[in-house]
Amino acid sequence: MKRLCNPVSGSLIAAFLFLLPNLSQLRASENVAHEPFAQWANVPDYGQLVVRLTYEESDAYHFWAGNTRHLVDFPERGEHYGIDINQGYMSLQYGLSEKWAADLSLGYTTVGWRYFANGATPGTIRSTTGLMDTPLGLRYQIFKEGETDFAWAPTLTVRAGAILPGSFDEHLPFAPGTRSTAIEPEVLARKHFGWTGLGAYTDDLFRWNHTSANDLYIVTIGLFQQIKNWELDAGYRHLGSISGGSIQFDPATHNIVYPRAVRENQDSIEAGFDYRSSWHGLRIGFQSRTVFDGSNTDKKFWLGGFVEMPFSLVKSK
Repeated sequence: MKRLCNPVSGSLIAAFLFLLPNLSQLRASENVAHEPFAQWANVPDYGQLVVRLTYEESDAYHFWAGNTRHLVDFPERGEHYGIDINQGYMSLQYGLSEKWAADLSLGYTTVGWRYFANGATPGTIRSTTGLMDTPLGLRYQIFKEGETDFAWAPTLTVRAGAILPGSFDEHLPFAPGTRSTAIEPEVLARKHFGWTGLGAYTDDLFRWNHTSANDLYIVTIGLFQQIKNWELDAGYRHLGSISGGSIQFDPATHNIVYPRAVRENQDSIEAGFDYRSSWHGLRIGFQSRTVFDGSNTDKKFWLGGFVEMPFSLVKSK
């Protein structure tokens, strides 16, 4: 498959606000940088800065307008073009205390497609590039597995998060993000059970989209298996929108009407693995996610990888 755009590394513009003004307007799908497999249930040590660099790409050759599935494959000169996203982002976590941590992700994204018309000849490349929607948050770890008086207690963490809008063109159908200010409470848990290294995870959030008002929730549940320095993960993810409009599409003309606040719903399978090196805690991993059903969304296949390194900013006593 040929890509429409080259990947671009992250740009740095930082802000730390929780009272968010009405900054922008929406016309796109959900795409917020988020560590998979409930990894945010763990918090860094006090004074520790954890830096993660992630690259992801996705392609989609089908989409749903309402509940009706359509092909979005444009063949040309032996190549096939769908809806393609390339993006890279940097995630930062800092241990504020034994129980508290702050996180922030900054990234750059691009999307392109050729299939839709909307005033142009089908086959014309349409794309947008810009800063990703930027998440930031505070986490509090209620329990840490194995360090409480309750044998049943998982590693349980709550997160108060916010999202600042990106800089891409929100008027392009299937733009890479909602470009809406938002607030999201989140609960994450990881728990070992059964044989050695086996465990389960869950990551559940509700997102109030202040600008677009099409609030949504994301529920994830899965299993992990740890073998020495390796971890394997697999799970199910559901995204559901509380309100919004449906996509309208005319197959005869390739014209698409993409509502300002789309009611996007999708079910997907996620999987990945990572390896933690004994050299300075270096960690590398790969992750994927496949949308297999939905409405008002595209059938993405995500593939990505990351490199992570912790740094101690506080001298040991």
